[in-house]
Amino acid sequence: MADNLLKESPLLVALDKNRTVYDGFISVQEKDFRLRISLPPDHQLKRAKLHCCWQLKQLLKNYQDIVKQRLHHSSDLVSFILELRTILELALKSQPGWQSIPPPQYYSQLITEIEDLGWDKLLFIDTNFQSLQLKAEDSSGRQHSITVKLKSKYPGEAPECSADLPVPLVITWTSQSTLAHIHSQFLLIVEALAEFWAVLDEIDEHTWVLEPEKPTRADSMRRIAIGNNVSIKLEIDPRHPKMLPECCLLGAEHVVTPLRNKLNANMHLWNPDCSVLQNMKDVMEIEFPSPATHEKSSFSVECGICYAYRLDSAIPDQVCNDPRCGQPFHQACLYEWLRGLPTSRQSFNLVFGECPYCSKVMTNLFTEYSIYHSAFSFLKSLFYFRCFKKCPKK
Repeated sequence: MADNLLKESPLLVALDKNRTVYDGFISVQEKDFRLRISLPPDHQLKRAKLHCCWQLKQLLKNYQDIVKQRLHHSSDLVSFILELRTILELALKSQPGWQSIPPPQYYSQLITEIEDLGWDKLLFIDTNFQSLQLKAEDSSGRQHSITVKLKSKYPGEAPECSADLPVPLVITWTSQSTLAHIHSQFLLIVEALAEFWAVLDEIDEHTWVLEPEKPTRADSMRRIAIGNNVSIKLEIDPRHPKMLPECCLLGAEHVVTPLRNKLNANMHLWNPDCSVLQNMKDVMEIEFPSPATHEKSSFSVECGICYAYRLDSAIPDQVCNDPRCGQPFHQACLYEWLRGLPTSRQSFNLVFGECPYCSKVMTNLFTEYSIYHSAFSFLKSLFYFRCFKKCPKK
């Protein structure tokens, strides 16, 4: 048994002639843990005592019952050490951020690949050399980045790649691929999306975008201000950015209806050779407010229930249809308000009730968002409305 133990755990040695006390280290995944094993005179493992370093104690914290069980059932110390090593491997893998250490050739190959690609293309690399960011520039000068997470068996195992894109990122990989292959494929993808980003850049520059507040390169939706409490939501197709986008007009019905009629009547005038923004102006026969002509505060009207403009990233998109009122509300706030009124009625996913301001009949089409956030929205809305109704804002 002594020879087998020396072979399996060369850093664990006997301290006495009777071999009842062993002290040293047990090695797992190239990590060494201090361990002492005290055996009774008859060498029965069931009565053995383990003395562990604090790292080993923390690692085995959730495996104490299994360790005791293996002590009772292992035939000898060598068998127990083998099973203890298996338990430790499982415990290490369950640790947050656990990764097996790559071999030396992994690092030398990675450095070579970065040198071949060019250090100027490297934005970031972590201290473990397993997560890095590469930058790329499209033909219009836009800067992009791709995050690459390498596995310990790289390049035999494909890395995980992610980027800020409106389409799925698909990178072809073989065991002969390198970082340069990833970078070249990423360049082709961003170049194919250049026209899509050009369309959105024009919208961002020449209109007041209400949503998203801080658009990323992955966002294909823009909610554009048309007027006070009136806006249009556009969903641009990344693959066909010059085609007519999905449109959704938001605002009071008496304002939205004429715009919707013009959009439907003039849809045939859409010209793919013109920009999306110019087409929207021509088809709807309007001029969009721009940063050059209007202040954004003109369109940032707060909710009439919670008195906030943004609520969980949502902005007011429900408006009272009475032209004399026109008060906007968050969808979730209005849903909870109407649901709490005894005079309101519900039909499927529609709630009918009175406007909190003018008492005219309003309709709210609620979604999963309204349901999931109902408790929070109701309490907040009711609290603010009651407080501010008693103490009107100056």
